[in-house]
Amino acid sequence: MNQTLGQYLKQVRKERKLTLRAVEKETNISNAYLSQLENSKIVKPSPSVLHKLAACYGASYNYLMKLAGYPLPSATIKREKMKPVFRSKGGYDDLTDEEREKVREYVEFLRSRRHKR
Repeated sequence: MNQTLGQYLKQVRKERKLTLRAVEKETNISNAYLSQLENSKIVKPSPSVLHKLAACYGASYNYLMKLAGYPLPSATIKREKMKPVFRSKGGYDDLTDEEREKVREYVEFLRSRRHKR
């Protein structure tokens, strides 16, 4: 039997011995909304709600997204095949391959610093 998002959220909350009021306090999601989620009256909450619940419950955000019916990125997409997203006044198209590589390296450096904070 496939578990619904509501069933899963209720199960995890009870396993963690949390009340709806405790989850409300932790996530700023009303206990009435949480109850509607658990009883499958709301089946597709926003990704931000799912993110808060995943953090509160120690659950997988991707799994919650999947249960809510949101598409997940394909694991088969390789990073090097994805076009970089870059915005600047001068544009990206006029850069040499070497310059593009340097920009990509710098962006990855900045992102790695952000994740360490």
